[in-house]
Amino acid sequence: MEPDKSARTSVPVHELIRTRWSPRALDPDGQVGEPALRAMLEAARWAPSHGNTQPARYLIGRRGDETYGRLLDLLSPRNREWASAAAVLVLGCVVTENEKGPLPSAEYGVGLATENLVLQAVAEGVVAHQMGGFNKDGAKLVLSLPENVRPLVVIAIGTPGSPDLLDDDRRERELAPRRRLPLSEIAFAGEWGSPAF
Repeated sequence: MEPDKSARTSVPVHELIRTRWSPRALDPDGQVGEPALRAMLEAARWAPSHGNTQPARYLIGRRGDETYGRLLDLLSPRNREWASAAAVLVLGCVVTENEKGPLPSAEYGVGLATENLVLQAVAEGVVAHQMGGFNKDGAKLVLSLPENVRPLVVIAIGTPGSPDLLDDDRRERELAPRRRLPLSEIAFAGEWGSPAF
């Protein structure tokens, strides 16, 4: 059964946003071509950042290479179970300072860049799932990250697989409709808590 995970919005939004979601069911034989991967990283590179400081950095592991194995080992056991089917694992990091000193809003910049990456993945016909459940201290050591670089997220990129590849709990979540807070609870006007829409 192919899940319909399209966002249910109050007004139409762009197709890339409407269809973006974070599946865990990935095809263990699925491939992500080099042109598609490069396009995702170009999209990340062109994201806005405070003062054009560009604090986002990405470490790429392709299925079967040493970096992929290291990134997979750093994942929490629950994430490792399903993410091992990804074609690519990407570690997203933040550069916290440069020669001028601490970078303002650096994590925000990585968030913007990573969202660009994820939306480009949708445009390329693949899927991306972001994870915070990994050993960040271990990543600094195992991957020899510089002192001014902090790991923030691991992104599993691949092609959709059957929900039947997942355990019962994950399969149920994979097939469930997506949910978000209503617009009235996140967008205010005049004063806090007064819905703008």
